[in-house]
Formats: sequence, structure tokens, C-alpha cells
Amino acid sequence: VQLDADVVLGPGCIIGEDAHVGEGTRMLARVTVGARVRIGRRGLLHPGAVVGSEGFGFAKDGEAWIRVPQVGTVIIGDDVEVGANTTIDRGALEDTVIEDGVKLDNLIQVAHNVHIGAHTAMAGCVGIAGSARIGRRCSIGGGVGIAGHLEIADGVTVTGMTLVSRSISEPGVYSSGVPFSPAREWNRSLAHLRRLDTLS
Repeated sequence: VQLDADVVLGPGCIIGEDAHVGEGTRMLARVTVGARVRIGRRGLLHPGAVVGSEGFGFAKDGEAWIRVPQVGTVIIGDDVEVGANTTIDRGALEDTVIEDGVKLDNLIQVAHNVHIGAHTAMAGCVGIAGSARIGRRCSIGGGVGIAGHLEIADGVTVTGMTLVSRSISEPGVYSSGVPFSPAREWNRSLAHLRRLDTLS
């Protein structure tokens, strides 16, 4: 393990074999860093963050699921903040990459081979599936779900609870989902939606 000058490790932190932590990075309590992970300078990792765990990689073998080895690692740039209990999985073949200045809130899941561009910020409970590529200077609201193997352009804002199910090629603000309403109104709306195909 290589720890550069002024690295601070809080109580209960675990650093895996051949990891490198850059100058001035602080890890608060119970942060786990896996083998071969690279973390840049001046980072801040909040309690319970896990960087470099094995991704959710399985292949179907008849009725069983067989684990696919995750042989990549995680590369984190400078000035990155990782929130409490956020998880960043190592890559399957290539690396998971978090560029400079990225800010991740609490309880975010970053799957294997994801690439997050510089100075992007994400609010809590975002879930990013494997091999998604997110551009620079993006803002991702709380509870957003991002499907795997898609690309989001630079300068995109995605509002809270949106499901991103296909690539976004132009900057702008994107939303989905249905805001809440009183239960009686919601039930009536749902009944209308179910009858749309029968309307002329």
C-alpha cells in the first residue's frame, strides 16, 4: 500500500493490497478500499464507503448463476468526495473511473466499468448500472436510476427519481416519473391509463 503525505485514516479503515491513496486525502470511519484501487489527492471518503468491491457479475449456466471474476479496479481522480455508505465496484475487465472533482452523496451505487466525468455531482440513492458513461459537469438528482451500457452527454441535469433508460446525447434538463397525488386521484388516473388502448 502507498499512502502519500498528509493522508488521514479514521478508525476501522481497511486498505487493500497495492492500493495508492493520494496526498491530503481523508478517510473517515470504516472506509474500505480494495486491492489495486487508485485514489487521487485531496479526496474525502465518508464513513462506510466501499471502493473496489467486486461488481455484480454473473453468467447463466443452466438454472444456476456463475460468478464472473472482476479483474479491473477503481481509479478516482483528485478532489473527489464519496458519501457515507456509497459503493463503487471494481471493473470487470477495464476499470471503473471517477474523474476529478466528482461529488457523490450518501448511499449511491456505482457498478462495474462505470465512467463518471469531471465535476459531476450526484444526490443520494442514485443507482448506476454497469458500463454506463456519464459526462462532465452533470447534475444527477436523488433516487435516479441509470441503466447500463448507455451514455450521458456533458452538461446534463437529471431531476430526482428519473429513470434513464436510454442514452442522452444533448445537454439539458431531463425528467420522468409521475408526481404523487391523493390516493383517490391516483387510482382514477391509473384506471384511465389502463383503458388508453380502448379509446378511439
